[in-house]
Amino acid sequence: MDSLILLGKVIVALLIPATMVPVLIYAERKIVAWIQIRIGPNRVGPAGLMQPIADALKLLLKEDLTPLSADKVVFAIAPIVMLIPALITFVVIPYAPPLPGHKPHLDTLAGADLNIGILYYLAVTSMGIYGVFLAGWSSNNKYSLMGGLRSSAQMLSYETSMGLSILPVLMITGSLRMSDIINTQADCWFCVPLFLAFITYFITGVAETNRSPFDLPEAESELVAGYHTEYSSFRFAMFFMGEYANMVTVSAITTTLFLGGWGPFIGGLGPFSWILSLFWFLIKMFFFLFIFFWLRATLPRFRYDQLMYFGWKVLLPLTLTNVMVTAVILLFFPPATQPGPLGLISKLSFDQPFVWIMLVSQLVLIVIALALTSARLPGARRGVRLVDPSRETTLVAAPRG
Repeated sequence: MDSLILLGKVIVALLIPATMVPVLIYAERKIVAWIQIRIGPNRVGPAGLMQPIADALKLLLKEDLTPLSADKVVFAIAPIVMLIPALITFVVIPYAPPLPGHKPHLDTLAGADLNIGILYYLAVTSMGIYGVFLAGWSSNNKYSLMGGLRSSAQMLSYETSMGLSILPVLMITGSLRMSDIINTQADCWFCVPLFLAFITYFITGVAETNRSPFDLPEAESELVAGYHTEYSSFRFAMFFMGEYANMVTVSAITTTLFLGGWGPFIGGLGPFSWILSLFWFLIKMFFFLFIFFWLRATLPRFRYDQLMYFGWKVLLPLTLTNVMVTAVILLFFPPATQPGPLGLISKLSFDQPFVWIMLVSQLVLIVIALALTSARLPGARRGVRLVDPSRETTLVAAPRG
């Protein structure tokens, strides 16, 4: 019976990001249209609600083409390699509190509440890079290859900062289990004492999903469609599903690590705690998904040199410094502890000096980082000189910032 319950929970956890893809596609098109003063989908079904279904049918009925010069085996496997890690990552995310009367390994509503949950998340998400690179390489197309190389460099650059952004959370909690991280935030969310880590993690999460303004691997003005230029029909849809599933995962992990998971904004859960906790978790998760859509509608993409500069010379030193500062503050002002499944874990509250000292240190680091990098980002303060050979004149572009 226990095995059947675990299997059912895993299947539900796998279906959540997959079934949310059509909803997110419709929501993004409507929200972006609203921000840009357009109408958005309104032809297929009432208020355009059937548009995602029409898009799915269109992709299913299209001809599935494979370039003659492509590596056919790798070309066919690449979309699967990208989609599967995006789906199985959600298995370890707890989205509701324990169900009464169940055994310890079944109580939290997650596919599998592993004691190495964060490590599993980092390991699985790093596998998605292989699907993107293999797609670009196997297509035997220069645009696809360039998109695959860009994505590989980008994901490697920002994964390091992502891990360092999560590390302060693990140092304070003392556990890799996601339910322990949520229980630590019962009275104080990590977004307060770890405000800088919260911001840097979400930025790296946007970069890892190749979303605007970090969508250089599929920059249509330069690379046609990037690594999936040669893909059509359902194989293209698998890349699309993988991107949106990764957005769901990043939003859910951000909610779990920094916004208290299923915990409410104010007070306890009260009666119907299980339903209310699921409601709070979804509200927080959809808030971050809305930010993904908002960024796409408002921000232009980085230049590639700016992307690399920001990853290696801004985020990496900043997150590394944050880890060292957190370690020092933990040494002199340790937070309170509470019992966990495998030992003691931390318990944060607003009346602890640790919380406020950490918040002040985070704000100081943000001010220092802004002061040091605002004038050094390539192209941020100086005009870009362009030479027009036909007129033999120099055009000076307007400075940014």
